[in-house]
Amino acid sequence: MANVSTLPPKDRAEAARPETTRGGFYFAPRVDILESETELTLFAEVPGVKPEDVNLRCENGELVLLGRVRPRTQGKNLLLQEYGEGNFYRAFAIHESIDAGRISAECKNGVLTVHLPKVEAVKPRQIKVSGA
Repeated sequence: MANVSTLPPKDRAEAARPETTRGGFYFAPRVDILESETELTLFAEVPGVKPEDVNLRCENGELVLLGRVRPRTQGKNLLLQEYGEGNFYRAFAIHESIDAGRISAECKNGVLTVHLPKVEAVKPRQIKVSGA
């Protein structure tokens, strides 16, 4: 069973600040991860990211999420800006119990949903007991 962790309110505000070590602004998207008997499901907030602008890859035991946000203000006079623009980046370690070849994802209404199916060997199964 997976451990559940949440960020205290103070840390949530700090997590929303962009980091600049990759040559631009990158936000770490907030995520929820749910576990069922058959898969883990990751929900990531990526407002402003279109499905074609998501780069999701699994390599060397790591799931890497990169979401590109296209500028909204090109050719327009900006009067007020409270919405921080920047790309999204986050990486997750993937356990060997995840079937990397069957990972799938969809992006809709600013939420990226990633399905991480478990390999057959780790799924619970019912064992039939017969009487002799």
